[in-house]
Amino acid sequence: MAKLPILLYPSPVIRKKSLSVTSINGELQRFIDDMVETMHAAPGMGLAAPQVGTLKRVIVLDPPDDVGLTGPLALINPVLIGGEGQIMEEEGCLCIPDLNEPVSRFQQVAVKAYDRNEKEIVLEGADLLARILQHEIDHLDGILFIDRLSTAKRLLLKRRLKNSIQRSAVSRQPKADG
Repeated sequence: MAKLPILLYPSPVIRKKSLSVTSINGELQRFIDDMVETMHAAPGMGLAAPQVGTLKRVIVLDPPDDVGLTGPLALINPVLIGGEGQIMEEEGCLCIPDLNEPVSRFQQVAVKAYDRNEKEIVLEGADLLARILQHEIDHLDGILFIDRLSTAKRLLLKRRLKNSIQRSAVSRQPKADG
């Protein structure tokens, strides 16, 4: 297994729509293992393939034990097939470190996908699990959690992120000896 680099905002790759997986083979199995290792090292509770530069419809998740899942789970070609209720909770993203904002999501969801053994499954989740599923599936469509904020809040945060990125680039430039 190998830890993969996580792309950071504003990388254009994380804004692209992922392609459906057509073959679950050994290469995909290794990629899933690498994604799980990367997610755990980050540390995160979910990771989507575009976040590591691969435009495939694959997500991995490993939420805390109290949500009803045991061990990491890979979902291939996941589709949100139902959602109920609304809940506003703080959300963050590995692609936008150090930023958390309240986001409204379905409180309960149902997702249809294939597992890594090519078995079609329907996963139902509430609260944190529902939030993770929605967040990671959004990534497959090039949607970031900041896109779910109000227009004013989104514009303010994008400006703040742009300034932060520019300051970061300036601080990495070599200094001249004087």
